[in-house]
Amino acid sequence: MTPALLPTPRALSRRTFLRGTGVAMALPLLDAMQPAFAADKAETPRRMIGIETNMGILPQFFFPEKAGKDYVATPYLQRLAAFRHQLTVFSGVSHPGVTGGHAAEKCFLTGTPHPERGGFRNWVSVDQLAAEHLGPKTRYPSLVLGCGNEGQTLSYTRSGAPIPIERSPRKLFEKLFVQGKPAEVAAQVEALRQGRSTLDFVGDQAKRLNGSLAPADKQRLDQYFSSVRDLEQRLAASEAWEQKDKPKVTAKPPEDEKDGREFARQMQIMFDTVKLALETDSTRLVTIFVDTTVIHNITHHGNRPEVLAELKAKESGQFDSLAGLLKSLSSVKEQDATLLDRTMVLYGTCMGSANSHSNNNLPVLLAGGGFKHGQHLAFDTTNNYPLTNLFVSMLQRLGMEVREFSTGKGTMRGLEMV
Repeated sequence: MTPALLPTPRALSRRTFLRGTGVAMALPLLDAMQPAFAADKAETPRRMIGIETNMGILPQFFFPEKAGKDYVATPYLQRLAAFRHQLTVFSGVSHPGVTGGHAAEKCFLTGTPHPERGGFRNWVSVDQLAAEHLGPKTRYPSLVLGCGNEGQTLSYTRSGAPIPIERSPRKLFEKLFVQGKPAEVAAQVEALRQGRSTLDFVGDQAKRLNGSLAPADKQRLDQYFSSVRDLEQRLAASEAWEQKDKPKVTAKPPEDEKDGREFARQMQIMFDTVKLALETDSTRLVTIFVDTTVIHNITHHGNRPEVLAELKAKESGQFDSLAGLLKSLSSVKEQDATLLDRTMVLYGTCMGSANSHSNNNLPVLLAGGGFKHGQHLAFDTTNNYPLTNLFVSMLQRLGMEVREFSTGKGTMRGLEMV
């Protein structure tokens, strides 16, 4: 429960105040409702895709033995050989304090420590912090997606609220490119206007309290007013986007792969739709949670050769799908660069070893986005380097003036921009 808005003798809680206005406002979800404005054609667009697979990756088939540019590609990295000079492989990285085995999957893009503890509350994810900066430039501030049977998300608001995923590439395609009928558009615009009307009413009610509040509570209420005004502006921008035609593409709507065992195929279909979203500048920020729970039993392989072979085959399919994404992004020309040159593609997992539920030495790579790649950045595999430092570098590449993010207190050492 948040602190009361009014001091004694009569305390008025924030929840009571909102209920008293006659409306329900889920303030923790406000970050997920960001609208957008027209993109500035003069700028160089920068983009980010964050992908997590939740059942680990066999480390012996991912990590190179040698650091630097002359590393020998491992079996999984051989599947990305065409993009060796456009990606960086990391070893010896993890999120400080993030423990709990599978519980860590919700912290891949937040770095919030100890998700296994009771009362855990997540922090904002790197994509949603970036959406506050880039979101207004596109129709959709971010796309929060998933593959597989489960509904986990990688994206969390500033209040730690999870943002629901979209698992259907077909529904995503329709959202991006299928223009609604005039009556449907009008209904959506009216709904947005009603949302602004509700906020106006809540704001009027809140202002009446201001004269009787203590200084600390006045500051809290001022922050609330700022949030309301910000959301009003975003709703107004959403209304403007609703009245603009969606981009037209020649691609046909995809058919969803509903068999959860075919998660690599699901990834491929989703990646194809994401490429269209970025190519049309419908969004610049995408997260994709890849649920591979269907192979959970074989991740506890006990080093049995036949089980390792089966698991390797399944994981190899993921890297084939990733190679397909990198290929499709590199095929799109944008002024004097490619879409891959301007899109950071982060790929990794929450466990260094699913067999032992270890959250250390996470298999992670970063492709594209305008960094000096073609290397294996190797850190101490026992005393790991903060992966959240990579997120600081990524946010700076997106044009944000930040020096810290989560547990990251600086940029990723050894990773330089072009």
